[in-house]
Amino acid sequence: MKAVRLTKLGGSLNLNDEPLPKPGPQQVLVRVHAASLNFRDQAILHDQYGGSVKENVVPLSDGAGEVVAIGPDVTRVKIGDRVTASCAVHWISGRYLAEFQSSSIGMTIDGMLADHVLLHENALVHLPAYLSYTEAASLPCAAVSAWSALHVATPLQPGQTVLIQGTGGVAMFGLQIARIFGARVLAITSSDEKAEKLKTMGAEAVVNYRAVPDWHREILRLTDGKGVDKVIDIAGEATIVKSAASTRIGGEIGLVGFVSGFGGGLPPIDILSRSLTIAGIAIGPRTSFEALLAAMATSQVRPVIDRVFPFAEYREAYRLLESGNFVGKIVIDVAH
Repeated sequence: MKAVRLTKLGGSLNLNDEPLPKPGPQQVLVRVHAASLNFRDQAILHDQYGGSVKENVVPLSDGAGEVVAIGPDVTRVKIGDRVTASCAVHWISGRYLAEFQSSSIGMTIDGMLADHVLLHENALVHLPAYLSYTEAASLPCAAVSAWSALHVATPLQPGQTVLIQGTGGVAMFGLQIARIFGARVLAITSSDEKAEKLKTMGAEAVVNYRAVPDWHREILRLTDGKGVDKVIDIAGEATIVKSAASTRIGGEIGLVGFVSGFGGGLPPIDILSRSLTIAGIAIGPRTSFEALLAAMATSQVRPVIDRVFPFAEYREAYRLLESGNFVGKIVIDVAH
């Protein structure tokens, strides 16, 4: 098999020829057809997780492919099944526990930037027939994170108002999920061109935060001063204070990322005065992934994919990720 390994935290990715692994008890060998990148993969590459990444790991949490071999006692899949995988292998349902960190795909165990991956059957999720491997590979981290961020304390309801930020994978999936539920979507982004893309996808109104630095005031105006029901916060430091100001009393913020940094300085009074629920999103369990796929299948929702790279150009895919000049997801066609 061919596998890319992160041989040095801080930026060294190398393609290797390796023996094909044989599945043991409850293990499944998957022929990877496609993999996709997330901001967390850039953070892992640049050693921003404080030494919690396995040495010489195969990166990327997200991928999809075909089951080609199974070990003893496997009951959840069979050879020939089309599958993807939940990012935390043994997080099946319920709240996130510290023990799940030891089986995080592409971080503490080998991930999807290889033409085969060996996984415990607990991780595997069957694909709806309408999704291609390329489309399915874009889902595990970004789409499940968006789903979790929209269900922080209460389920997303028709008629609620959701605020998304930017045009990356989590934001675009958040928009699509909100529309499935019949929610109203507001958005902020960095350019008028991206604003038009968001509107074509179903955003009711979009604020260019470069032209309108106090964008939270415009979000409040668009909600008659009440604020939105739910926010998917992507950037962290640059947005969290204004996200809180944009949220209604009793509303929810799902904090997904730290694209702009780890600070932010959200005063406790901003949380207390609005009785906000703010949750850090650790992607989500397998049951949430399965619920997401069922919801997507009802209206045949397809992921927004910016560009697909051949396997040999994996470094170019990482460079595009770091540039930020994309809308939706970046995918690597591992099979070609």
